[in-house]
Amino acid sequence: MDITKDKTDWSDAELAAAVGAYLKMLAWEKSGQPFNKALENRLLREGPVAGRAKGSIEFRMQNISTVLVRMGWDRIEGYKPAKNVGTGVEQRIRQALAAQGVFESEDAAQTADEQTLIRRASKLQQQPFTQLPDGIAQPQKVSTVSATFVRDPKVRAWVLKEANGICEGCGANAPFEVDGLPFLEVHHVKHLAQKGSDRITNAVALCPNCHQRCHRSSDREAFTEGLYAKVGRLARE
Repeated sequence: MDITKDKTDWSDAELAAAVGAYLKMLAWEKSGQPFNKALENRLLREGPVAGRAKGSIEFRMQNISTVLVRMGWDRIEGYKPAKNVGTGVEQRIRQALAAQGVFESEDAAQTADEQTLIRRASKLQQQPFTQLPDGIAQPQKVSTVSATFVRDPKVRAWVLKEANGICEGCGANAPFEVDGLPFLEVHHVKHLAQKGSDRITNAVALCPNCHQRCHRSSDREAFTEGLYAKVGRLARE
């Protein structure tokens, strides 16, 4: 085997073959059919991905898991998502997935429309999270009738799911339910207008009273400091 090939970038054909093998195994897993990852790895090395090491193919499969999760799709349980996937690699994997009919799940797509965000997050909130959502480090401002920010429904859904119907400000139960889910509002501790991120480390689930307190009350700064002390995942920006 030409092991020096692992020092080169994967070709489009190699990525397409890896994605095809991954989707085949994913379909088997979802239908309950047994399959052998090691065998599929060997078939790739003996065929369209000849010259690549076994570990290189395994890591590429983990890359594919990461991209699928970010797109709102299921992944193979045995391929834990890789922590770091380069932007260029992710884009090429997305293109390979699209070529096989796998596109971004609409429910996971980012949006600047508040009602669309709420609707998508409500659906995502009812699904398990296999990893923390990446969010948006610097939400882009877009112009509609009024200026607003693009937001990630996965972040909203995760924060609401984590709160489990309990206000992270005062500890009270959500005041009512909407479509069977407890109603809490997601607040960005460092406001988006102040260049705050749309990430779980900058977002909390609050009852309407606490949310308004963060924006309008005379003790809003002290109350915000209390949120940093109370909610362990928050990070100052």
